[in-house]
Amino acid sequence: MLVTHDAARLHDPTDPDPWLALRLDTSVPLDPDARDDLVATMSSGSRQFLLPFIRPIARAAIVLIQVIRLVIPRGLASTKLLHWLIAKGLAWFVRPDANRLILRHFHLGSDIARFIVDNSPVEIETTPLRPRTLDDLRENLFVQHDVNLFNLVIRLNATLQEHGLALEQRALEDLDFSAIHAIPPALEEMPSGILNRIDLASAIELYTPIYQLLLNDRDFWRASNSLQLDETIALYVCQIIGDWSRLGLVNNRHPLIPESTLRTGHRLLLHGLGTESLHAVLVQLKRQQASLLQQRRRASRGSR
Repeated sequence: MLVTHDAARLHDPTDPDPWLALRLDTSVPLDPDARDDLVATMSSGSRQFLLPFIRPIARAAIVLIQVIRLVIPRGLASTKLLHWLIAKGLAWFVRPDANRLILRHFHLGSDIARFIVDNSPVEIETTPLRPRTLDDLRENLFVQHDVNLFNLVIRLNATLQEHGLALEQRALEDLDFSAIHAIPPALEEMPSGILNRIDLASAIELYTPIYQLLLNDRDFWRASNSLQLDETIALYVCQIIGDWSRLGLVNNRHPLIPESTLRTGHRLLLHGLGTESLHAVLVQLKRQQASLLQQRRRASRGSR
């Protein structure tokens, strides 16, 4: 990450760089490496010049495919082909920083889901996803990620209601952070060939109509509506940690009123940013807990 004195040297007060400002800004909690990758892919030439052409075409394709679904609702569905196309397309054409962010997302989502369960009064099953390579995505990971989110909400609430229980705030020292990995996931080196130039936002817009085409209608709607669970997951975490200000980091809101599928690509970017931010908050709390417990141990030894 860019250190302070380098930033001061590069900064021109008469022509400030907006991306340098966002790289240095820490108001939104993010892992430093993830922030660097996000700024790099968002400030790329691909996003500036390619995305404005891709987005309207992709959204028009979503409308066209929805019409096609009226005629052949299940004829084109193939999750195996979908995940093969995603994995190969990312490896051949997408920037390394964007690919790292995509793989990180599965790890962070798995961490957050397990944290919620570990700090709830009931025990339910979760299915962690830990891809290290782009080829790992071929194991149905994108669909499984959406399934995991809904399974978490259904299993958690059904079990809580069955036992007449609810999520409750826990003191910092009592929180179980064993699921939260403060160290970034160990990923293999991402492809960086001459064709790996497409940014994260453009890649997502390109893949959204392909996603719709190769999933049956139910799976696509579930995938799109899963983005509205950001507020739900954030609420669970806020109930547990007792800090409701973290809801300000949520951009995909109101799960009972789904958004149009036309904006799925952009909302997926917001979903990724929200997951990164929420995980960074939990990493900060984990470190605060470790510091607090260490201080108490020192005080206990000093009083003897």
